[in-house]
Amino acid sequence: MNGLWRCARYAFAPNYLKYCGPDKNQELKGYISHKQADLGLKNLLDDFAAMHPYLKLIARENGISDEFDDRVVSAYWLGNQLLDKVTMKGFFEHTKKRLPAKELTWFEAKLQPGAKPNHAFHVLNFITRTGHRAVSHTVESMDHCRISAGQVTGKLTVKTDRLVYRAGKLKLVPATKTVKNLVNDFTPGDWVTLHWGWVCEKINRQQAKRLDKYTALALRLANQSI
Repeated sequence: MNGLWRCARYAFAPNYLKYCGPDKNQELKGYISHKQADLGLKNLLDDFAAMHPYLKLIARENGISDEFDDRVVSAYWLGNQLLDKVTMKGFFEHTKKRLPAKELTWFEAKLQPGAKPNHAFHVLNFITRTGHRAVSHTVESMDHCRISAGQVTGKLTVKTDRLVYRAGKLKLVPATKTVKNLVNDFTPGDWVTLHWGWVCEKINRQQAKRLDKYTALALRLANQSI
């Protein structure tokens, strides 16, 4: 059940802000705080309209029966080798059900250059924010919504990066951010991930590098259509 609990930590912040998922934030908070995972948590996460279909796509394309397998969860939120097994056809079939026909052309143009079905690509390349309100992303909301990695420098501060729009392109610049934390399991010097200003989990440098790799790819593809 590790994948379920891990996925819950990434899903918590947008749910707390009432952007995504069912109106059951206290239940989600309880699962995370008590480090528990069961069928009730699975049913709760099933109701995240954008995340869950992506998990099912990655699992199906890799022959994994459980979409909350920890490898699948890691592929979606951070990026790993499972994304390379998702075919262009599989990603296209997944996406064409969710995009207006007029927007499919630009999406198709990003498949050959290496688009991957993970959170970074979704946030940086689909301009309409997914969730309860179908509104357009701003640079600020994309920065909050994407998963970023950083190093803890204090009790509530993380040295990380920030998304900006300069000279007609999106880019990342160094930044220090004040964060919130639900499960206090990190110390200064640790590498962590952030989502909507909340710490999700402690990661190692290899995981941070993978996240940077897939974020850079999603950013490059986003800049092709700006």
